[in-house]
This record gives sequence, C-alpha cells and structure tokens, in this order.
Amino acid sequence: MAHSHFHSLSNMIIPKARKLTDSQLEEIRRIASEFDCDIGIVVGASRNIYAILGEERRELLINRISGLEYIDRVEGVDAPFKLMDRRSALAANEISIGGVTAGREPLFIAGQCTIDPKEPGLFLETAAAVKEAGAHVLRGGVWKPRTMPYSYQGDDRALEIILEARSRTGLPINIEVMDSHQLGLAVEARADMIQVGTRNALNYSLLKEIGSQTAEAGTCILLKRGRHMSDVNEFLACAEYLAANGNPNVMLCPRGTLPTLGEYRSHPDESITPLIKEKTWAPVVVDPSHSVGRAAYVPACSLAAMAYGADGLCIETHVHPRKGIGDDPKQAIRPAALRSLLKEARQVWDMRNRYR
Repeated sequence: MAHSHFHSLSNMIIPKARKLTDSQLEEIRRIASEFDCDIGIVVGASRNIYAILGEERRELLINRISGLEYIDRVEGVDAPFKLMDRRSALAANEISIGGVTAGREPLFIAGQCTIDPKEPGLFLETAAAVKEAGAHVLRGGVWKPRTMPYSYQGDDRALEIILEARSRTGLPINIEVMDSHQLGLAVEARADMIQVGTRNALNYSLLKEIGSQTAEAGTCILLKRGRHMSDVNEFLACAEYLAANGNPNVMLCPRGTLPTLGEYRSHPDESITPLIKEKTWAPVVVDPSHSVGRAAYVPACSLAAMAYGADGLCIETHVHPRKGIGDDPKQAIRPAALRSLLKEARQVWDMRNRYR
C-alpha cells in the first residue's frame, strides 16, 4: 500500500538515508503488521517520509521502529495538517522546477489561458516570447472548465501543441486536469506541473488520484484556491490530500475568491499569503490574472502579491490577446508587458527580503 489515503496520520518515520531500501521497508511493514498497521510512503524531493497507518499510538510499535539502526526518528505531529504543517518533517522539502527552487528566487509561470488547436502557431509564438521575457514555466490550457456547457471546453489535440512548445523552448509545462482521463494523458506526457483549478480544489477524489499518480515522478502540483473556499485551513486540507496520497510537491495558488469586487473578476486574495505561510512550509504562487480578470489590473495585483510574500506568480500572457480564446482577450498581458512586470516583481522581491 504505497500511496493510499492516510486515515490517521500521527507518526512519521524519518530514515537516516534519503529513502529506505526495499528490504528495510519490508522489515518495517512486517513490524507494523503485527500491530494491524501498514506503512504509507510520501515521496519528498529530498527525502521520503513513511507514515504509520492505522491505530498507531502503541508505544511498543513506536519503540521497535525507533530502535532500528537505519531510522533517525519517529516523529509525532500534533496538528490537523500532519504533512503540510510547517513543523512537520517535510518542512525541509524543496520544490524545484525550471531551474528555480521555490523560495530561493521568484518563480514565474506564464502562457496562454487556452490553447487554440486551430491556431497552434500562436501558442508556439507565445511560448518563445514568455521564455524570452523571463518565465520559468509555460502554462497553457489544454482542457478548460467552463461555466457554460456550450463554451469551448478544450481539446486533447492541444496537448500535442504544448508538448511541441516544451520541446522547442525547453520550458517545463503546466497543465490543468479535471478528471481521470485528462490526468492519465498528462502523466503519460510527463507534464512537469499539474494544475488543480479553482473548481476542483475541493474535489477530494481527484486530489487523491493526482497525489498517487504523480508521486513517483515527483511532479509539481499547482493547487488553486477555490472561489467559494473560506479559510486557510480548508485550503491546506486540500493540499494535505495531495501529500497524504504520496506527492508533497504542492505549490499553493491564491487566485481570487467570491464575492466579486467591483470590476474585478474575483475578490483579490493575495493578502492571504502571510496567513498561509504562518501555517505551512509550502510555496505560495499567486495568479493575478484570474484574481482581477483584466489585463490593465494585472501588474498592480502582481506587485502586491510579491509585497505580501508570494514565492512566485502565474500570469496569463499571449502574443495577440484579441486573437485568443477563453479568457485571453480580456485578461492576458502581452510579452513586452510581462518582461517589464517580471523585472519589477524581482525588485519587490529584493526589497522585501532586505527588510525581513
């Protein structure tokens, strides 16, 4: 049972090495089975953590595992988020993508809201332009969750276009998935980052599936905050589902909530960043595009996000926004604006870190 849902995560086994060997894991599983428990694996970027699953508070079980020469310690976490909590053994987990380790320097994700399979050239041109502007990860909507059933929903063929863009630019790619079929295709294509959109942020079945199917590959997951979501704890509980099913490489993405504010698309929520960081070690990457919904407002929202302590930004960008589909005509900025904005965002990052 390598990556099943963890029912009562209280004790984490921390090995001395980066991961247990097969024979060591087998020995621990054998000990746990004597107490009707099993062992679940959380695949961290720098080290694996092993959780005791079941009624695991028995002192003898803990003592027997703690006494093994290859075990550093067995750690209990008294918090609702056993893995995402900033005091957990995963606090040292570093997430790297596109040559950036989140938290050490700002991470920038950029690209089109929606890939138009009839205009592949526009996406390939955008991909080259966002790389030139300084983006580290290329985003592109292959499949789209839409409010109306008659709106364009995406197309499997768009996957080939973003894969071609990755091949040409060398940029890792971010793809949103909404169901098992799409997840299977994204995993098969070795998507570097899987995005969970705002409408699926509370889709616990999908979160479990994403966590288990991406664990071994160490894929990054960009988890967007639900539009109807209330507090930080509910957001972190969603991240816990991903980590508890094997993949803790989660970046948390505020993207605006309800109710909408004036002419903004949503209620901008970048100010939640410090509250998130008080509770979790996970990086925060803010999406200003969906937060405000208008290209003209994106720069101010981006810089505010950086001032509040964001580790990165996810910005919709298009070489010809008016020729785009989905949200691009209204909220995508042009590559020249992206270049200026990323330069200013770095300045805010440097200023912020000076005053820490």
